[in-house]
Amino acid sequence: MDFTQLFLIGFIICTIIQLGFWWGLFSRLAFFKTPVKSGISEDEHDEKRDIPVSIIICARNEAANLAKFLTRILSQNYHLYEVIVVNDNSTDTTEDILIQHTINCPYLRIIHIHNKYEYDSQVGKKRVLAEGINSARHNVLLLTDADCEVASENWLREMQGSLQGDKQIVLGFSPYFRYPGCLNLFIRYETIYTAVQYFSFALAKMPYMGVGRNLAYHKRLFELAGGFKKHEHIASGDDDLFINQVSTPQNVNINIDPDTFVFSEPKRSWKAYFGQKARHMTTGREYQTKHKILLGLLSTSHFGHYFFGGLLLMAQGSANVVIILYTIRMLSMIILYGKILKKLRDPSMLVWIPILDAAFVLFYVVFAPFLMTGKRNQWT
Repeated sequence: MDFTQLFLIGFIICTIIQLGFWWGLFSRLAFFKTPVKSGISEDEHDEKRDIPVSIIICARNEAANLAKFLTRILSQNYHLYEVIVVNDNSTDTTEDILIQHTINCPYLRIIHIHNKYEYDSQVGKKRVLAEGINSARHNVLLLTDADCEVASENWLREMQGSLQGDKQIVLGFSPYFRYPGCLNLFIRYETIYTAVQYFSFALAKMPYMGVGRNLAYHKRLFELAGGFKKHEHIASGDDDLFINQVSTPQNVNINIDPDTFVFSEPKRSWKAYFGQKARHMTTGREYQTKHKILLGLLSTSHFGHYFFGGLLLMAQGSANVVIILYTIRMLSMIILYGKILKKLRDPSMLVWIPILDAAFVLFYVVFAPFLMTGKRNQWT
């Protein structure tokens, strides 16, 4: 058996695995039907209908963002909720901005941290978030970041409404603001592709992560898990590692109603983006084994599809097979992405999918080393 035959076998296997992921797993999100809203008007809502919720935001030198985004969070169409902002050693005017908001918002609570955790074993954002969670008065927790803008005044109501029955966790969608340029396009694509994965896995009863910019869960779940103790030595992971630890096939729900979207400011330079992703990628090695195997198979087959296909074309071998299987996979992706992008309100990205999908192979090459090495102690 020569190299060309080996390349062909590798290409076929990787393509079949990819088709399995797209039609067997990601199609669940493509054909997911968003639950019909209750239709209850704001006037019909009262305190008896509202389950108390604690919204928690961690902030460090976020004066500008709090001034810009906090008002929407404080103006939710909901009766029983508190907003806790944990001010972590800010040196700008964050404290002044928060104090101004408390004048008209008695349900806004500020927790000031002044070098309290200088020698704490917990690193990164976890120690700050844990302070907010421990101070929360209510069992339902809704998390976001200071640099995020909620899509509507119904964000809280819709996210809390998904905590029904045995559901103790709700995964929301947090896209990035749209700006001109290739970097912004790639960041939005990577965010959507990541969402496709964690939403689809959750729909398949295999939840493995969530995004802390838009995430709800029960405080009791946090307490039973011992907080972030299991992975307190890792700076990142207050969202994905925690969800990976406490999620079960039965206790996770998703919500992709546009009213629940939480928009965030993207990085504006490739260097800043690489730094952000390097921090986040270090958490993947801490996932449960079954999740690491599946995600590894997904990324390896994606890479192998292009790698072996490229080698075959360069070797001028089995070009017809390469073209046919590439076309089948790409058409499958376009069909499913067409439905998914409409749900996630970014349909214009569809024309870029062939280019972005190929470019994403470089993402694996650049960031794979961070799955094996590197420690980052900053929180973002």
